[in-house]
Amino acid sequence: MELTIPILVLLFLAGILAGFIDSIAGGGGIITVPALLAVGIPPHQALATNKLQSSCGSLTAALNYTRRGLMNPRELFTGFFFSFLGALSGAIAVQFFEAAFLENLIIAMLIVLFAYTALSPKLGFKQQPHKIGHGLFYTVFGLLIGFYDGFFGPGTGSFWTISLVLLLGLDLKQATAQTKLFNVTSNLVALSIFLYSGLVLWGAGLAMGIGQIIGAYCGSTLVSKREVQFIRVFFLIVVAATIIRLAVTRFC
Repeated sequence: MELTIPILVLLFLAGILAGFIDSIAGGGGIITVPALLAVGIPPHQALATNKLQSSCGSLTAALNYTRRGLMNPRELFTGFFFSFLGALSGAIAVQFFEAAFLENLIIAMLIVLFAYTALSPKLGFKQQPHKIGHGLFYTVFGLLIGFYDGFFGPGTGSFWTISLVLLLGLDLKQATAQTKLFNVTSNLVALSIFLYSGLVLWGAGLAMGIGQIIGAYCGSTLVSKREVQFIRVFFLIVVAATIIRLAVTRFC
């Protein structure tokens, strides 16, 4: 398809908004995928191109969080490694299985996550003792959430964030930062497979990717300066929007 200047500008602006939102609470895909579809890009190419632009945003946010001292990637190597394996397995498995059952399950899980967070006003406000060992956590959840992101995707950041808060005792600011490293991992794995298949539209992906870099930098900078309450409210809004989007797509 022909990508005109107005279309590229629209995608660039969508990338800025998505990068900003995703760097704070995840869920940027609820903006970028519909934007790609709205300009006439076929679904399979839209999903592939989305991984290119989202990789730009998640990498920018991860680097900015690292620079601002909110995470140390060297301490998270186990999570990075098993996220890689999980995402690779999921990206391969999705080619052989229907995702309908998983869509219903994820909607239900996100509703539970939203309700639990909304009803726990102090959740993630300060660090707590971890409930399981870091090595075990990053091995198990790296495989599980990485597989899910490679297989399906929506809500991945939310699942990482709440898992880090509940089981490792991080506050929401730390959990948000660490989530971006794992998002980078699974995004790049999926992107490499889509690149091999030739489905990525470079013009659209780079236009959105530049927007993602700007939005992700602004969002991650804002998180480092704001209190946890701001992140909590943003998190709840994004989870609710993700639930609505998945429900509409699945049942309407």
